[in-house]
Amino acid sequence: MIRNTWVMTAAIAVMSWTALVAWADEVNPAQPVADIKKTVSREGVEYLERLRKGTPFGTVDFDLAGLRAGMGARNEPRIEGVKLIRLKIGDVPCEWVLAPGADPDLRLLYLHGGGWVSGSGGNYLPFAADISAAANCAVLLPDYRLAPEHRFPAGLDDCVSAHDWLIANGPSGPGVAKATFIAGDSAGGNLTLATLLALRDRKRPLPAGGIALSAATDFTLSSESLKTVHDPIISARTMPEFRDRYLEKMDPRNPLASPVFGDYRGIPPLLIQVGEHEMLRDDSIRVAQKALADGIPVKLEVWPGMVHVFQIRGLPESREAIEHIADFMRSRLPRPRE
Repeated sequence: MIRNTWVMTAAIAVMSWTALVAWADEVNPAQPVADIKKTVSREGVEYLERLRKGTPFGTVDFDLAGLRAGMGARNEPRIEGVKLIRLKIGDVPCEWVLAPGADPDLRLLYLHGGGWVSGSGGNYLPFAADISAAANCAVLLPDYRLAPEHRFPAGLDDCVSAHDWLIANGPSGPGVAKATFIAGDSAGGNLTLATLLALRDRKRPLPAGGIALSAATDFTLSSESLKTVHDPIISARTMPEFRDRYLEKMDPRNPLASPVFGDYRGIPPLLIQVGEHEMLRDDSIRVAQKALADGIPVKLEVWPGMVHVFQIRGLPESREAIEHIADFMRSRLPRPRE
């Protein structure tokens, strides 16, 4: 196990990528966190080796139809007894995911990835079920509107509306939530942070915490890792393609499009996870730095040997990261009165 390293904003950027855990709190910046193993699992090493024999998506061309076919495919949960409930919030198709024994009043809004142009909640049913089981919560997957048919901020508006609805409605119908959280990966990680900022700006109720996995946070494409990291999942050449379809000619420095430029004052605590071998690695680190500078508690985890959205890939590190998500959620729950 690696030594826990506690850092404030300026130190994060200069730490070794092989082992980084950062946590800061406005009251006590030296609280203990779970260690991240320095040694990558055998399964993790073998998985990375297999990926490196292939070609990352977008290396040669940008196949939007193929991406939509893959990210739109429905995957059934692996856990037995999971309850799936389809519904609509306005015109937005959604699906509840409840593992056996999950608390329907503890609710997580999960925003799928897919580059703002593809993806579906149905594609994420196994991962949502894993989180539901680990965190004992109900997970809501919205099929927010996608670009280029629906450009920024259409999808974001759907996410804001979904959280507003989630507060007062559960899997069984109307009922106030015990607590809510927002999480998402890649483009969904971007939308997680943007939704938090938008809820704050619009004076809407905020969740107890936000969880951003492998988040894209800067449409100016300024992160060094876009140039220096060989991402075996997706090529950095895709980022201008995603940006142009999502934003068209809108300002890429808009904080609701590029959360790295946001003001995080008043935002709930954040858990940010990212893999070492990601073109978006520095997007996560930089947004953590910004939130820290604004006085927000942030737990940043950079996982050695891991790739884009490694949490969904069935590795030992995937399962451990899901447990970290569950631990973060538990740490933010209201304490019962004695």
